[in-house]
Amino acid sequence: MTFDVLIAGAGPNGLMLACELALAGVRPLVLERLPERSTEPKANGLVGQVVRLLDHRGLHEGLGGGPGAPRPVPHYVFGAFTLDLGGLDHNPVTILPVQQRRLEERLEQRALALGVEIRRGHRLVALAEEEHGDGGPAGGGPGPVTVDVEGPAGHYRLRARYLVGCDGGRSTVRKLAGIAFPGVTGPDLISRTGHVTLPEALLVPGTGELDIPGFGRLRPFTHTRTERGVVVFAAPEPGKPLLSTLEWGPPPAGEDGPMTLAELRASVGRVLGVDLPVGPPTSPGPHLLRRTTGGNTRLAERYRQGRVLLAGDAAHVHSAVGGPGLNLGLQDAANLGWKLAATVRGWAPPGLLDTYHAERHPVGERVFVHSQAQLALMAPGEGVTALRGLFAELLTHKDNVQHIADTLAGSDVRYATTCAHPLAGRFAPDTTPVTASGPVRLAELMREGRPLLLDLTGGAGLPAAVAAPWRDRVDVVTAGCAAPPAAALLVRPDGYVAWAAEDGEPDGRLAEGLRTALAAWFGAPAAA
Repeated sequence: MTFDVLIAGAGPNGLMLACELALAGVRPLVLERLPERSTEPKANGLVGQVVRLLDHRGLHEGLGGGPGAPRPVPHYVFGAFTLDLGGLDHNPVTILPVQQRRLEERLEQRALALGVEIRRGHRLVALAEEEHGDGGPAGGGPGPVTVDVEGPAGHYRLRARYLVGCDGGRSTVRKLAGIAFPGVTGPDLISRTGHVTLPEALLVPGTGELDIPGFGRLRPFTHTRTERGVVVFAAPEPGKPLLSTLEWGPPPAGEDGPMTLAELRASVGRVLGVDLPVGPPTSPGPHLLRRTTGGNTRLAERYRQGRVLLAGDAAHVHSAVGGPGLNLGLQDAANLGWKLAATVRGWAPPGLLDTYHAERHPVGERVFVHSQAQLALMAPGEGVTALRGLFAELLTHKDNVQHIADTLAGSDVRYATTCAHPLAGRFAPDTTPVTASGPVRLAELMREGRPLLLDLTGGAGLPAAVAAPWRDRVDVVTAGCAAPPAAALLVRPDGYVAWAAEDGEPDGRLAEGLRTALAAWFGAPAAA
């Protein structure tokens, strides 16, 4: 049997990709080496544009977000600086405080409901692409990928038209495909994290701060830098305090075995210059107690090689400072999902699948840079302290804060299009058009993951008429809007604007631009 798509890895990115493919009418097979979902504490939330993506899929509120559109936060962190976002003209930093294991659980439920098959305890061990397969831009031709799998019942072989590695930073798929993973490793950086209990006497009522004798107050959910390192204190789950440290330099003698609570306490003491009494966690598990060494930042040389593709941590690894990982990986999955489905189903225009690498690799490079920059700003040393003084001055200017906020959120991403409208290539703005059935948010119109043409021309009907030959794959909604962002918007399934029309744009130019965009992104029109 030949599957359309095999996905290696049932973490958030692999499951998100599986859901996107299933929404588009393709049923992938997901292989996961772990026999059960991991309960290990990992990411504590989502930040940036991905929160709006989950809102587009109807997942935001169920994962702990409030009703309606995601709301921006007034403050966030960058390189151990607190960013005041309240004065920005447009604050793009939204967060969703959800544990990664809860996100995986919800995405797995969604995938199963959409008919996706997930095989746990099945490990991909080898792959080969048939030489006659067409790995060209349109991805046509049979040419399956053959993979060898080790499962609970032993070895077996599968064939698929495409294979996607969503199997993490040590990706087997990437290694077997021979895709280089260049980057930098800082062997002098040590990160320690653990759940603890803290003396009640140190907790400041009403603020969540710690008041530490000999040091002062430690604010939650911020990075506190000293000349000796960084301490982070937070309670992402109520009643489960989490302490983390970053230290530069070789580890103290004897710290080459498993991480201990005493080691974490000693690290906090070195960074703060005073002892912070901590005890073992008393809250329900699972609990985290982990040490990692080296600041590993790497980016795959390419995201596609023939019929093998990479997404998420298989394509990029970087510091977790600022929380960019799931923002980057889940948007990889959304970008790839509809393009791969269009290729499998046969309506993709030439070169569509190649735009996955063309669009997402530069975004990975951007995170590659700003994650390293944040670590550099937190490092010890008088030179860094001087740099931080200058950087603090720069953060008194609103334009600089806006630039950093856009970078962290990913709202500065603009994909290449042939359309000159300011919205073209950007994530669609949150707007509430009024249809015949009443007001509806644009995010609610994107629930099925299909391309959307939103005609806001006030009843002229030209955009809808132009798009009629694409109605088999593009939804058309005609509506009014009190403050329309454009006269019409063509929105891709991943939420990015493929084309937009200015108010009052001449009919001929509007029709020509829309036809060009429809054909470029969604293929040839259906036969009459």
